Amino acid sequence: MQIRSTKPVQKLINSYPPRAAKRLGELRQLIIETAEESQWVENLEETLKWGEPSYISKYGSTIRIDWKPKRPTEFAIYFKCTSRLVPTFRELFPNRFRFDGNRAIIFNLDEGLPKHELKLCIKAALEYHKVKHLPLLGV
Repeated sequence: MQIRSTKPVQKLINSYPPRAAKRLGELRQLIIETAEESQWVENLEETLKWGEPSYISKYGSTIRIDWKPKRPTEFAIYFKCTSRLVPTFRELFPNRFRFDGNRAIIFNLDEGLPKHELKLCIKAALEYHKVKHLPLLGV
């Protein structure tokens, strides 16, 4: 698997407070690991979209991650709000994540990431156009 990265992404993450930058780095690494484990992801593009670090694969739906100064104790992973992704994640993991509508999973900077469940969500997004017809996106 190849990852095409842009320096502006790392520059943006490094501009955040140290704790936020560290947590976004963990989330970024989880996305990359999941892409490497996927049979459908040959290339992963890391870029800025809407001023946020974004991850795009050929058969996937764009994933974005970010920290916002207006909510300084939180960070999030965003998905396309018109997809079945977040509604499916809410059905699969109703008590595991905190959701923001149909667009995001919100995390607290001081809490650990539920890596196993989160990797299943990331995998579904990276492979979305291959799994969107499956019940619960094949998770």
